[in-house]
Amino acid sequence: MFGTGIRRDEMTGFTEVGELFDVLDGRNVRCRACAHECEIRDGGHGVCRVRANIAGRLYVPYGYVAGLQVDPIEKKPFYHVLPGASALSFGMLGCNFSCRFCQNWSSSQALKDPHAGSPVIECSAEGLAEQARGRACPVVVSTYNEPLISSEWAVAVFRKAKERGLRCGFVSNGHATRRALEYLRPWVDFYKVDLKGCDEKRYREVTGGRLGAVLKTIENLMELGFWVEIVTLVVPGFNDSDSELRQIARFIAGLSREIPWHVTAFHKDYRMFEAPNTSAKTLLRAAEIGREEGLCYVYAGNLPGELSELEHTFCPSCGTALVERRCFLILSNRIKGGRCPKCASAIAGVWS
Repeated sequence: MFGTGIRRDEMTGFTEVGELFDVLDGRNVRCRACAHECEIRDGGHGVCRVRANIAGRLYVPYGYVAGLQVDPIEKKPFYHVLPGASALSFGMLGCNFSCRFCQNWSSSQALKDPHAGSPVIECSAEGLAEQARGRACPVVVSTYNEPLISSEWAVAVFRKAKERGLRCGFVSNGHATRRALEYLRPWVDFYKVDLKGCDEKRYREVTGGRLGAVLKTIENLMELGFWVEIVTLVVPGFNDSDSELRQIARFIAGLSREIPWHVTAFHKDYRMFEAPNTSAKTLLRAAEIGREEGLCYVYAGNLPGELSELEHTFCPSCGTALVERRCFLILSNRIKGGRCPKCASAIAGVWS
């Protein structure tokens, strides 16, 4: 195990040659795991700091976890995937973004921020899949840090999980390449994207990534047939204006009115202390905007009990309460065969 303040040279024992890269002239390589598509010289690393060029080959994170626990799948959050299921959740270190409001910064900003870091545990893909089965988890999810930058390790784990009949998910910022999504598609069933706003300039300033790349990822995910849910952390003064929330909702509805949209509450963390915590009133307004734009399923999160009606799933045709929740606890699930028991309307999601 390593403690905080992890250096990149300490992690060289937890790497393998990756698959998502191209060899350029000389010993330079082009990483294709995320939309930064870093050109990396011999001895250098990408924006994420965890994908490194050694003698003309790209070495990527492999064979460890920095976070491992059983979570309710609603915590990811996936609300239209196997309600009440347990998910074996694993994460590594690093991120291709540097969000000032990151709520998993101790692992995601390791290798970038000297104050960040998390102990790592050596493990095998086989061992993680066996843990999932042994702990009665029908789902395995790559989460906590940004899984795109460790796609090869995630696929190794998911291959073993699939052999055991398990479902697999990604919890990501969505700053992907089409090539990475095609690489993941045989192994990943559902994909959650954090859509952090709808203003290109502010997106780049706060995250270091490109809004356009994230929007394109969501389009590609739909085209490739992933089950998609979208989360927007609503940050006062950053992305909480009616116009920006409406742009987000309108974009989602333009792809499919049945994509679940989760609006979640920001709390002061990491480096953004100037913004106040998000109020229930703000989340209610965001949810109302989502519904006005035609979205069938809008949820509010991070304020358990304050907006209970926005924790439930309702039939968009007849209004019947189908899945009732209290925070991450399922109180009732009335969906039968993927349909509303009252009007027989099909309810989008992965229910069995």
